[in-house]
Amino acid sequence: MFGLLENKVAVVTGGTSGIGLSAAQHFVAEGASVVIADIQDGPGEQVSRELGERAEYLHVDVTQEADIEAAVAFAVERFGRLDVFYNNAGAQGDPSPILEIGSGGAAKTFELLSTSVLLGHKYAARQFVKQGTGGSIISTASAAGLEGGWSAVGYTAAKHAVVGIVRQAVAELAGLGIRSNAIAPGVVMTPIMAKSFGVPLEQAGEFADFLAERLGSTMPSGRVGFASDIARVAVFLASDLSEHVNGVTIPVDGGATAVTLSSFAQDIGPYVEEYTSR
Repeated sequence: MFGLLENKVAVVTGGTSGIGLSAAQHFVAEGASVVIADIQDGPGEQVSRELGERAEYLHVDVTQEADIEAAVAFAVERFGRLDVFYNNAGAQGDPSPILEIGSGGAAKTFELLSTSVLLGHKYAARQFVKQGTGGSIISTASAAGLEGGWSAVGYTAAKHAVVGIVRQAVAELAGLGIRSNAIAPGVVMTPIMAKSFGVPLEQAGEFADFLAERLGSTMPSGRVGFASDIARVAVFLASDLSEHVNGVTIPVDGGATAVTLSSFAQDIGPYVEEYTSR
């Protein structure tokens, strides 16, 4: 580690597992103090103990505006300031297709995945302005926020909204010294992946290994992603190394969204040969 986040204070939502946990671990290793904001109290307390005196757990439900506000206040009370707010908490949401989704399921999905991100911006930005320091807001988007077909419509639309929030944040907050950027993971082996397919949490690790072996060859880079891949980019966006990076969504997907992942290139060859040999 290089001390890239020395003396910085961060809030990481969804910080007890997967990408959030890895981000909290990397942030602390780089010198930051971290508030782990989540609804999983047992794992949260355990993680904070493991990370030491520069980590604190706080029960935060990001679908509750008051909880997001409280997370910022807690970070300031415990560590004296706020420098980074990482909107990471999330889940699949309503898996219904367009022909079946209802307004209730869509609303709950947006509340969790995009409204929470907007409110994270609101309260983090207010604190940055109060401090007069500026700061970095990071949000977990998704490959599904860049392209269709990666997930259900609710998740896809909500993650597209995250990208829009990040761009609007530049228009409203950049002049205040506040940066907003997002990370768009591709296929990442996390407990959420297992849960979205109905696999029991206790089998998440085994399921992740199973999928990683079979899906890796379909990715341009030859492997799937892991939480640490996302966490390292989050460290960059939280650090002063990225001080001139604002309003971008960085795909961390091994190149998946850079190409069309279909069998077109393989399928067309025989057809061309068939046509030219007539």
